[in-house]
This record gives sequence, structure tokens and C-alpha cells, in this order.
Amino acid sequence: MVTAAQPLSAHQAGIVPDTKTPRVPGNRAVAAVRQLGPNWYASVMGTAIVATAGAGLPVDVPGLRTACTVVWALSLTLLVALLTARALHWTYHRDQARAHLLDPAMAPFYGCLSMALLAVGGGTLLVGREWIGTPAAVAVDTVLFTAGTLIGLVAAVAVPYLMVVRHRIEPGQASPVWLLPIVAPMVSAAVGPLLVPHLPTGQPRETLLLACVAMFGISLLATFVMLPVIFARLVTGGPLPLALTPTLFLVLGPLGQSTTAVGKFADAAPGVVPAPYDQGFALLAVLYGVPVLGFALLWLALAVAMVVRARRQGMGFAMTWWAFTFPVGTCVTGAEGLARHTGLAAFEVLAVALYVLLVTAWSVAAVRTAHGLISGKLLAAPSRT
Repeated sequence: MVTAAQPLSAHQAGIVPDTKTPRVPGNRAVAAVRQLGPNWYASVMGTAIVATAGAGLPVDVPGLRTACTVVWALSLTLLVALLTARALHWTYHRDQARAHLLDPAMAPFYGCLSMALLAVGGGTLLVGREWIGTPAAVAVDTVLFTAGTLIGLVAAVAVPYLMVVRHRIEPGQASPVWLLPIVAPMVSAAVGPLLVPHLPTGQPRETLLLACVAMFGISLLATFVMLPVIFARLVTGGPLPLALTPTLFLVLGPLGQSTTAVGKFADAAPGVVPAPYDQGFALLAVLYGVPVLGFALLWLALAVAMVVRARRQGMGFAMTWWAFTFPVGTCVTGAEGLARHTGLAAFEVLAVALYVLLVTAWSVAAVRTAHGLISGKLLAAPSRT
């Protein structure tokens, strides 16, 4: 039986799963992955977006394209490693995996699996093709896009279902983490148009593009439902616990990714959907993207202020720091799209400035994560008090 939820702990923040750690004879690797939750996929997402956002910058920086390809290769390596580790987790620590699903603060992180697959797939087609060739890149992206989309749609239904039926949540427990499963279809909407030119002309192309538009609607409307709950929690309940404060950046995800998506629709629509709808997508890219990105910048300022406050109060490193990466990256790609469709230098400058912020955040999170893995702290069993 699921008991009433208590105030968010470090475990619930996706930092340290709260469960016993049994000894697994003869296999240290199997024992080590017991504490590995689905929140670790955020590191894959955050790494992949550095590559894809950098590849679309409206400036010519010597060596940037090569650097982005190297980062994409790193994200692919991380994805394979985490898929393997999580397979071991589900095979040998099924009790812990089930506990994650029944934890109202850990279960939403299952949306990260979908987004990790989609982010690496999109990066393969954007930059990875320079190393592996376009046919191989299309094949890899097709597999990752299909798997990521199916997993994302399942998570968008299954996690809210568990929250209603199995989890017991108090009003004060609302968290930006709840956005993760419902943002996953928006990532599909943003990366799916990259595959449109590689499909046969006619209905296959139009079907995929409009399917992406449908997933845009699924995620956008679900976000409209969830955001007021999260903001009401902040206004009535005060600041989030220190460890959870970085998750405020997750709100940028649906904002930046939806702006990116409408820009990708406008890029892919000519010759795919009949007139005047193709021109309608170009209008949507600007008329929707500008105000939404404006709100994203407002939220970014609020989130930065809250993080500075939390840092002054002693906020230490946790895996939640990866929230500083992917959501900011979606704002970079959103600004890049607006720069293409408006021709305004202001959006070019904004994209570059946000990319500098993204690379800085990624560097800090990556170094601290590597240090935590080497020291064993991030995968250690929770201390018992």
C-alpha cells in the first residue's frame, strides 16, 4: 500500500534513492548500479543539446563544428553506457526500479529516457552524419526517434496515471520535475521534422510533420495544465528545498522546445503541406515563438535569482544541477529559429549569449558529476541516520 507522501527529501529530489543496498556476490558493477535512477539520463540530454545547439549558432567559429561533433559522440557513448547500466538495474534490482515508479518525485524522471534517445538521435542527423555519413545517420535517428517517441508517449500517460491512482501527493509537493514526462512529446515534435526530407514525397512526409504538430499540442496543453500548479506551489509554499532549486530551470524546457518546434515546422512545411498552410507555419514560428521565448527569459531571470539565493544558503552539488543544461539549450535552439525566420540580429546575439551560459553550466555539471562518480559519492547507498 502506498502511504501518504512526506515533504521532499534528497531521495525524492532524484539524488539518493532511499532503499537498502543488498550485497550482490561476485559482481561489483551490478551492485554499483543499484542507486542509478532514471534521472541520470538528464546528463545525456544535457550533453547532446550542447552539440545540437552549437551546430545551429548563427556565427562562424573556427573549430566549433568539430567540437560539437565530439560532444555528440560523447553523448552517444553516455547513452549506450546508461542504457546498459539501467538494463542491469532492472534485471538485478527490480525492487528498486519498482520503488522508483511508486515514488511521486522519481517517477517523472522516466520522461528523461525518451528525451535522451531523441536528443542523441537529433544530434546524429545534425552533426554526427559528418563522421558516419548521412545514410547511417538517418538510420540511427530513425531508430532513436521511433523508440524515444513511443517511450515518451507512454510516459506522458503512465506517469500522470500513477500520480492519480498510486501516488499520494500533498499540494505542497508540486515540483517542476512533474513537467518531465509531458515535455517528452514536445522533444519529438522538435526533432521529428529533421527526418521529413528523408521520407518519400507525398503523404509520408506530410503525415510525419502533422504527427509532430499533434505531439506539440499534446505537450503544450499538458504544460498549460501543469504550470499553474507549480507556480501556485511556489507562491503559497515558498522556495523549493535547496536540492530541488535547480529544477526551476525545467520550466524553460517546454517553452524553449516549443519555440524550437514551431521553427522546425516552418522549415519543413514548404513543399510538404499544401498552401496556404505552409505559410501559416512561418507565421506561427514568429507569432508564437517571440512571446513564448520572452516569457522564457522572464522565467530564466526568476530561476537564476532563486538559484543564487539557494547557493548562498548552502546548496551543494546534486544531479539536479543537470537541469541547468537541456532546458537552457532548448532556449538556444528556439532563439536560433527566430533568428532564421525574422533575420533580426537581436535573436542571433541572444542565441550566442544563451549558448555561452549553456556551455558553462554543462562544464560545471559534467566536472562535478565525474568527480562524484570517481569518489563514489553519487552512487553510494544513502546514509542511515
